[in-house]
Amino acid sequence: ARFRAEAEAVARLQHPNIVQIFDIGDHAGIAYFSLELVEGGTLANRLKASRPALEEVAALAATLARAMDHAHQRGIVHRDLKPANVLLLSDGSPKITDFGLAKQLEGDAGQTRTGAVMGTPSYMAPEQALGQVRDIGPRTDVYALGAILYELLTGRPPFRGADVIETLEMVRTQDPIPPSQIGAGVPRDLETICLKALARDPQQRYASALAMAN
Repeated sequence: ARFRAEAEAVARLQHPNIVQIFDIGDHAGIAYFSLELVEGGTLANRLKASRPALEEVAALAATLARAMDHAHQRGIVHRDLKPANVLLLSDGSPKITDFGLAKQLEGDAGQTRTGAVMGTPSYMAPEQALGQVRDIGPRTDVYALGAILYELLTGRPPFRGADVIETLEMVRTQDPIPPSQIGAGVPRDLETICLKALARDPQQRYASALAMAN
């Protein structure tokens, strides 16, 4: 049911920076969907090779934020944004993929247990880490966009503990170290945008992904 819900949700999204679904079906009792092929690997692998230039960082973060605003305007929250879920075209253009945890704002169709912690800890908003399912919305993805921007600026996510439990506790209780204290040359404006997106209180973040992009 979750698989089909993902496919149907993403099939509604027509955006150049979101991986397109071409077909949804069932073969011999096994559900499938077919996606466009994106051959440039993931942003996670790109970051292992080298950090992008600052102009590229800003452009990439803004592009991802505008793509997520497109999804939010259509009632879909990703909930698992991270560099591994950003695919790259051969020219470096990003495409967001893997909406497997997507929450449809008009109702989650009962697929997620109340209080279930779902997502990837290092990019997970505090409300997710606390299992506050009702509080998950567009600002949850804004936090994850901030976490991606943080990694683009510093080479590491804002929080990474020794294990999942420690990382979740850090997300719940700590504020990130400002990027400029980790890497030299981080522009104050980019740092300000990044830290606002990473505010623990959702109300202190950007109200929308579009506001962050702008």
